[in-house]
Amino acid sequence: MKNLLKNLLALLALLAAFNVYAAADIEVNTPGVNAIKNSMQARHGQLSAYYASGAVGLTMDGMIAVRDAGSVPLAARQAVNALVAAENQDRSALYAEIANANGHPEWQAEIRSTFAQRWVQHAQRGWWVLSNDGWKQK
Repeated sequence: MKNLLKNLLALLALLAAFNVYAAADIEVNTPGVNAIKNSMQARHGQLSAYYASGAVGLTMDGMIAVRDAGSVPLAARQAVNALVAAENQDRSALYAEIANANGHPEWQAEIRSTFAQRWVQHAQRGWWVLSNDGWKQK
């Protein structure tokens, strides 16, 4: 009976933690979030052609990656790598900023996971996504 009560209390604590996270405002608007979003929006125009060509794809961890460097002209590869690095830096900063704005920096991993799912859901048809089974075209 004592173990059952202990397990029940642990389950209630877990559910309470989940409910707190479920209340996270991932659409929070702070100067930091807005600055990061603006940076990402400005870069998106440069990345969109690489998403469309399949050179760059989305990963399941909320980041992006060079999928097919061979499809990028040699002269542009360094620029593409720099775009991907800058985008990933902004994405990491965005997840942290949203978690901090919610007063729960420990939620960063869950916020990253939520965004990862959203990025994939909103990806255009033909873009590439890296899953556990490898690269798949949406």
